[in-house]
Amino acid sequence: MRKIISYPRSSVPNCFDSDVDYFELFSRPEGSYNNVKPLGLSLPRELKKYGIVPSIAAIDFAAFAFSVVAVDKLISRADSPDGWTRMIDLTIFLSEPGKWELVKAKIEKMLRFLTGDFWTLTFQLAKEPAVQPAYETCQREHDCICLLSGGMDSLVGAIDLLSEKRNPLFVSQIIRGDAKRQQDFANRFGNQNHCQWSIGRLRGREGSTRARSIAFFAFALLSSFAISRSGESAEIVVPENGFISLNVPLDANRIGSLSTKTTHPVYMALLQEIWDAIGIKAKLILPYRYKTKGEVLKECSNRKLMEELIFATNSCGKYQRHGLRHCGVCVPCLVRRAAFLEVGLQDITQKGYHYDDISKSHSMDLTAVALAVKQVELSGINKLVKGNLAFASQEERNSYLEVVSRGIIELKNLLKGYDIYD
Repeated sequence: MRKIISYPRSSVPNCFDSDVDYFELFSRPEGSYNNVKPLGLSLPRELKKYGIVPSIAAIDFAAFAFSVVAVDKLISRADSPDGWTRMIDLTIFLSEPGKWELVKAKIEKMLRFLTGDFWTLTFQLAKEPAVQPAYETCQREHDCICLLSGGMDSLVGAIDLLSEKRNPLFVSQIIRGDAKRQQDFANRFGNQNHCQWSIGRLRGREGSTRARSIAFFAFALLSSFAISRSGESAEIVVPENGFISLNVPLDANRIGSLSTKTTHPVYMALLQEIWDAIGIKAKLILPYRYKTKGEVLKECSNRKLMEELIFATNSCGKYQRHGLRHCGVCVPCLVRRAAFLEVGLQDITQKGYHYDDISKSHSMDLTAVALAVKQVELSGINKLVKGNLAFASQEERNSYLEVVSRGIIELKNLLKGYDIYD
């Protein structure tokens, strides 16, 4: 089991054990130790830049989220006995650890679901809060938070909210290649309506980063303290289509944590329950949880604006590997291309696709999609889904089952166009 300790400057350990990894939260460690790394150095500066004064509970959540993402990057799955599942012992110093102790089992369950690892968490009392803003809050007139990743769904989510006369504050997590895209979209919708955050460069050998979305939700939560709340919970809108959120394994090689769960309903429900338990007043809203990506585009409230901007979005899971260009054959790319086909739009994605003709690719993702389509045709949707919807009520199960079924049909129609499926 790998042991990690994450602490703020106020709670620096008296000594550093050579067999433990340490993260100093939101400041640079004094002294030089190979096993001590800074984490989230830019957060205090970004909070001041946006005039945000978050609650103690929100700062604690940010410390927790940053620590989880950093650990996820630090520890290589290849060193595990099965080449994937890690045993992680994480201690975090927080201002209100008692609240976290009450839901520790639920938090460990959430992380187990999200990353596929076994987490043992310990919460210790920090001598002082990790961040102590000494400036006035800048209260904005926005009425909700909307995640703006630079992807298709988040773009349509922004358009739909504005069409409903809502006034969202857009929140982005900076990923290489997406920063300008996020800024351009936010600027298209108004002025001073955007908070862009970065967790900074994380050191480590692991590239699977199953936990990365928890930092995005921490940024959204921190941003929510900049908007008008009127004593009520802040709405955090998460525009993600249901087919991708569920991410039902398309073949036997993608079971469990091998499929990402960044907005999966189980994860979202657990996160909401944890926020409620530790006193965070924020509500996660997933408006497209029962829609496919094609339906998200088709039902966009401003088709003209959507068509103007949609081809500048990024969907690719391997975008950085191909010179900031869509690969064209990973599952997100295939779902993207199927969505354009579903809505009847000629796909003029910026820079095109590395594999423009998917029939010329030997992608394992493409094979998995083709096998899933064939399995559904031969044996029905339940055979593909199996027990992956066991978490849902009967009514929810039917809605989720239908969105997976329609998503498979969109992919089937894409494959037909390349003579991959007949």
